[in-house]
Amino acid sequence: MGYQFPLRSARGLGLQVTFAKHSRQAAVRFDLTFGARLRINREQQLSIEAIVNSRLRAVATVVLVWAVVYLPALGSIAIKGEEGRRILPAVRMLETGNYTVPQVGSNPYYRKPPLVNWLVAASFKFLGVRNEWTARLPSALSVLAVAIAFITVARASLGARESLIAAMIWLTNIGIIEKGRLIEIEALYVSLCGLAIIFWLSFFLQKQSPWLTWIPAFVFLGLGLLAKGPTHLFFFYGVVLAVLAYWKDWRFLVHPAHFVGLAVMIGIAAAWAIPFVHSTTSQVVIDKWSGQYTGRLKGVDFKFFDWIQNVPRGLIYFLPWLLLFPFARFAKLQQQSEQRLARALSWGSAVPFLTINLVPGALPRYSMPAIVPASWLLGMICAGNALQCPTRWMKNERVWAKIVAAFVGLGLVIGAIGYPVTAIVLRNRQQVKSAAAEINALVSPNETLYAVNPDYQPVFFYVKAPVQYVSDVENLPGSVRYFLVRHNNEAKALAAQKWAPLRPRPIARVRDYSKREMILFEVAPANEIDRLPD
Repeated sequence: MGYQFPLRSARGLGLQVTFAKHSRQAAVRFDLTFGARLRINREQQLSIEAIVNSRLRAVATVVLVWAVVYLPALGSIAIKGEEGRRILPAVRMLETGNYTVPQVGSNPYYRKPPLVNWLVAASFKFLGVRNEWTARLPSALSVLAVAIAFITVARASLGARESLIAAMIWLTNIGIIEKGRLIEIEALYVSLCGLAIIFWLSFFLQKQSPWLTWIPAFVFLGLGLLAKGPTHLFFFYGVVLAVLAYWKDWRFLVHPAHFVGLAVMIGIAAAWAIPFVHSTTSQVVIDKWSGQYTGRLKGVDFKFFDWIQNVPRGLIYFLPWLLLFPFARFAKLQQQSEQRLARALSWGSAVPFLTINLVPGALPRYSMPAIVPASWLLGMICAGNALQCPTRWMKNERVWAKIVAAFVGLGLVIGAIGYPVTAIVLRNRQQVKSAAAEINALVSPNETLYAVNPDYQPVFFYVKAPVQYVSDVENLPGSVRYFLVRHNNEAKALAAQKWAPLRPRPIARVRDYSKREMILFEVAPANEIDRLPD
């Protein structure tokens, strides 16, 4: 006799079977959903890691190229040109604690704002060493800052490959290599203008807030005013106006953020300019500053032959990359927006470049800020395969890639080999160091060397003895033992009687950076006087 389940038990078993069936289905659905989510999360994680790794690789590549091009033999060549005007005021700032009024020798220096002097002083103070390497490091670092901005800030709007190529173009053109290895204003000034252009253009193309688009750019422009003056605004607004014209978005120009940005820029400059004017004779300052710009416009000391060379010499700064522009074809860029941006950048860089170079008193280096939008534009062209040559052998895209690689390699060779070799060749041919060595051989580092109205003398950077500046021979103290005068003060120094019975005698004649003669005097007993032959 078989066993029969009670009706209640049978119903319960059925419910259990049904529940188990639904539970298995739910478990399967949970497993599928959870597994899918795990796969999606894993893919997202891998994607994020890939982005981070690619950015880190890009940064590492840029830093490596920068280090190879800009650091070898950075301090092996003596200071030259205008470098002394950036270094000597920094030394005086550290000695006197006066960071408001730059001084060259014993005289205030009114012609340029002091940002570059501040950076040199900060480099000396932070690194604890005063030499050519620490003096020039701020220029090299400012160049690196623009390259980093290309591969970080501009990456979202320019593209990963395009931004890396643009950074390489920026780092390896002749103009930036030359200025980035010297402590002159151009490297800092062009870099600040470049950062303003990169930030504004990147955030505008990404359709970020107008406040984010305008304000950071004007911070860099304000610092640019402290580096040199308002010339960089031609290049910044050249790009801005060209882009807004092609985007037909003129309302962006009258957004309140734009005017707040202008106020920020002026405020940054005024934070130094107001104390500076109060610390000096305001009329002299105004005359000097106005003369800097009106003199350029009026063409003071205008030389026609030099003037007609401004444009070709300005173009030379962008070699070797300049050679690729004749083969650029904007129509080959894939997206309409890229073609539009390419045309905007071409106008935004070409018009200010020509305008500045055609000013009667301009110099080719004044147009160097155009290198930044040109680097952005050429980065788009190279990465977008928008280069074309009519000859058959150049139709292969790999040829263009090899040319780009060759240009980057040329920059690496110039920095890693060219400058070290130059330093070796010039080791015994550097007039400034030779003059300083002659003075150091006669004046002990424990003695004070007084310089009488020396004006601009880079030789003092290499003199080991502490240097004190006086405006006239009559202002030399009675305890002086060694002093230096320029040729026009030699007779006055020889006739001075203030040290009697001691008398001043010339013990060395050295040539300064401009081949003018300086005479080193020693105050000694009269019977020891033995003038050097003329």
